[in-house]
This record gives sequence, structure tokens and C-alpha cells, in this order.
Amino acid sequence: TFTVEEAVETIGFGRFHIMLFLVMGSTGVAEAMEIMLIAVVSPLTRCEWQLQDWQVALVTTMVFFGYMVFSTVLGLLADRYGRWKILLLSFLWAAYFSLLTSFAPSYIWFVLLRAMVGRGVSGHAQGRGENKQILAMCSCSNPFLSLGKVVWLAGSLLIIGLASVVNPTIGWRWLIRIASIPGILLILVFKFIPESARYHVSTGNTEAVLATLQRIARINGVPMPEGQLREPAKIRRGRFKDLIHSKYLRTTLQIWIIW
Repeated sequence: TFTVEEAVETIGFGRFHIMLFLVMGSTGVAEAMEIMLIAVVSPLTRCEWQLQDWQVALVTTMVFFGYMVFSTVLGLLADRYGRWKILLLSFLWAAYFSLLTSFAPSYIWFVLLRAMVGRGVSGHAQGRGENKQILAMCSCSNPFLSLGKVVWLAGSLLIIGLASVVNPTIGWRWLIRIASIPGILLILVFKFIPESARYHVSTGNTEAVLATLQRIARINGVPMPEGQLREPAKIRRGRFKDLIHSKYLRTTLQIWIIW
């Protein structure tokens, strides 16, 4: 028999992980573009709708408020229904409302629609964090883990570069439409991303775990370990109140303060 960890070690790093990094890295680019979009659009909306300082600031506040609230909600849903489903839903949601934002007839509509975009973008991290763990399991010194930190910066630079060209020519509404394209394109390649093996382990779905591992091995062009997959021992899943348990409270507070 073999465990999931032993199978991952045997399969090693290969084409599947490069493909996974490219797709999940692109989600970071799309997320950064949507978040940083407000910074390059705000000066133009201020002029168009004669906004005061607090009104401009409210747009950004509502985006991050939606992000904050729904990241918790979508995290719970991802634990229940799977990372893949929530990640796909979040991209559909964010792309849809981002496109609607470009047609906002007034400031109020603009604020509400960007808040909806923030709610959708908050789901991106649910799948991206899980798939970073897949890369980490395969190689502690994998350079792609370090490169993964660059994707947010790449997305930020891309939206600023686009704004310098698009805003003075065809306007901020077209900038929003162009910025939503990466998210729409990513939806088309989601069929290449398998559901997280860790999620299947947590639900006790051994058949799905084995199918995922076999798919990774096939794409990498390596054989699976010999024997049968040993069913992982059932463990109690984490709960929110565990974070404030005396055993973890200090670590929890430190992480919150750092973030």
C-alpha cells in the first residue's frame, strides 16, 4: 500500500505542476488587476461624477469590505463543496460584475458593482492557496514557489501600463472591460485543473484521490506507486473557534497583526 504523500513524492515535479503554476499564477495576475483597477480609474470617475474625497475612498473601502466578508464565507463553502467549484464560481462572479461596472450609469451603481467584484475576487485565494500546497508538497526548493510571489506585482504593473494607454484614448470604461479579459480567459482553462486531492482526503473520497493522482502521474509521464492507496485516517476538521483556542491564540493574533 501507499499513502497520498508517498504517491506525491513518487510522481515528483513535472509538466502537470508547470501547467498548474501557469494557470494558478494567472489567477493572481487577474486578481491584482481587479483590485488595483480602482487606483487608476478613481481620478477619472472623480471628474466625471464630481466626487468628493470620501466618495472616492468609499469605492476602495467597499471593494475590500466585500473581499473581507466573503473570503470567510467562500472559505467555508470551499471546505464543504470543494476548491474547484468555488474557484470557478468566483471567477464567473468577478468577471460578470466587472463587465457590468463598465456600464455603471451613476456613482452609486459603480460602488455597488465594485463591491460585488470584491466579493467574487475573494474566492480566488481559496483555490490558489490549496494548489500552492500541491506545489510545495512536490519540492521544498521548487523555484516556482518563489516566482508565485511575483504574479501580483505583474498584474499591478500590467493594469498601470494599460491605464496609461487606454484612459487617455478610449476611456476608463474600456479599461475595465479590457481588465476583465484575463479572468474570462481563465474560466476557459479551468477544466485542466483537478479538484484538490487534499479536499478529497478530508471528505474521505479515496476513489477521487486516486483518480487525481493518476491524472497527475499520466501528465507527468511517470508511473504510479505499486500497490493500493491506503485510505487515510479520518481526522477532525478544523473549526473557527480552534483559532482562538489557548493553544493557538498567540499564533493567530500574530498572523492577523502581520497581515
